[in-house]
Amino acid sequence: MKIAIVGYGTAGQASAILLAGQGHEVTVFEKSPSLGPVGAGFLLQPTGLAVLCRMGLADKAQALGQRIDELHGCTPRGRAVMAMRYRDRREGCFGLGMTRGALFELLRGAHAEAANVRTGVRIDSYDPKAHTLRDAAGTEHGPFDLVVAADGAHSALRPHCTGNVRRTALYPWGAVWCLLRIDDWPSPHTLLQRYAGTRAMIGMLPAGTRPGHDGQWVTFYWSLPGTAVDAFDDAAVAAMKATVHGIWPEISPHLAHLERADQLNRARYRDVLLKAPHHERLVIIGDAAHAMSPQLGQGVNMALLDAAALTDALAAHASLDKALAAYRRERHAHVRIYQRMSRWLTPLFQSDYTALGWCRDAVFGPLGRAPGARQAMLSILTGEAGHRRTIPLAESHPPADEGNLDAQSTQGVSA
Repeated sequence: MKIAIVGYGTAGQASAILLAGQGHEVTVFEKSPSLGPVGAGFLLQPTGLAVLCRMGLADKAQALGQRIDELHGCTPRGRAVMAMRYRDRREGCFGLGMTRGALFELLRGAHAEAANVRTGVRIDSYDPKAHTLRDAAGTEHGPFDLVVAADGAHSALRPHCTGNVRRTALYPWGAVWCLLRIDDWPSPHTLLQRYAGTRAMIGMLPAGTRPGHDGQWVTFYWSLPGTAVDAFDDAAVAAMKATVHGIWPEISPHLAHLERADQLNRARYRDVLLKAPHHERLVIIGDAAHAMSPQLGQGVNMALLDAAALTDALAAHASLDKALAAYRRERHAHVRIYQRMSRWLTPLFQSDYTALGWCRDAVFGPLGRAPGARQAMLSILTGEAGHRRTIPLAESHPPADEGNLDAQSTQGVSA
C-alpha cells in the first residue's frame, strides 16, 4: 500500500521501519525543520523491549541505556511508598532507562529511508473522501491508501477521527525536567523518587548514554501545577532548588549549575480517549491516540506496541477495514487499563488534595508487600497488564549472565 505517516517520534519511527519492511511504500511527514528527539529520559519496559527485539535492536538499546532493576519512592523522612523489584515479577525481568536522543538515533539508524523524511511539513488536515493530506501552506499530498497519525499528544489529525474523540483534556499538573551528567550516581540500577504530599514529587532516573555527549546521564524531573509550568522562569528555578534541597538534600549539588529556566524543559500532559483509533483510511497511534499522565511510564512502550500491532494487523488481513478492526481489538484492553489507572493514580501523586497523599503513604507500602496485590502492581509497572503478548518476553531479553550484572548494570515512572 501507499502509506503516509505523520510525525517522526517513536511511534512514527517504529511504524516507518516495520511497514517499509513489509514492502509498503511509506512517506513520512515531520513538522520540525530538522529531525531530532523531543522529551525526557524514559523507562523502557519489557513490552517495549520485546518490540525492539523483534526489530533486531534490543542489544543495541541495552548498550545505550541503563538497566533498571527496581523502583523505590519514599517520603522525605524515609518512609517507603513504592518499593518494587523487577525480579519479583519473574527472573531476568528488568527495565531500561534511556534518553530520548539515544532511542531516536537508534531507530533513525534502523530506518533505511530516514534521509527521505519530509521535514518542515506541518500536516493539519485529512480529507476522508479524497484520502489526501493538506499541510499548513495549503499543499495537498496523496492520495494514500492509509494515513498513520503519529503526531503526538497535541495531534492535529486526531479531530479527523470523526465521531471517535471522547476526551482531550489537559491535566492540571505537569513537570519540568533536565538531563544531568552524573558518572558516579550511587544508585545506577534504581529509579528513585521522593514525595512530599501530593504537591511535590522529584524523580531521578538513570538513563544511560546521550548522543554527542560523554558520560552517564540521569533524568531529573520536578512536579508542578500546570500554571506553574507555563510560568516557569529564572526565579522559579531558584525556588525549585530551595524546595528540592529541603526534600532531598543529597541531590542538591547536582542541581547547583541550574540558574536559568531555559536549562530545563517543560512538560504538560493530556488525557486522550478515543472510542476507536481509526476512521476511513486514517488510523491514530501513539500519544495521538492515548496520551495520558506519565504516572505509569508507558508512553514510549505503547508507541512501540501500537506500531507492531498495526503492522501485524495489516499483514494478517487483505481488507483494510478488517485490518484496522483487528488492530483496535489487539490494543483495546491494554490501552484502556493504563488510561484508567493513570487517571485514577495521578491525583495521588499530583494534586491539591492533601488527604490523598496521607492515604497513599499509609497504604501503598503495605499493599505492595501483599502477595496478590504485589503481582498486580508489578504487572502494571512492567507494562504487561492487559497486554496480549505476541512475542514471548523471555525471548525478548533473556536473563542476564550473572557475572555481567554489574557491567550491564512509576511519575510513578517518567515517560
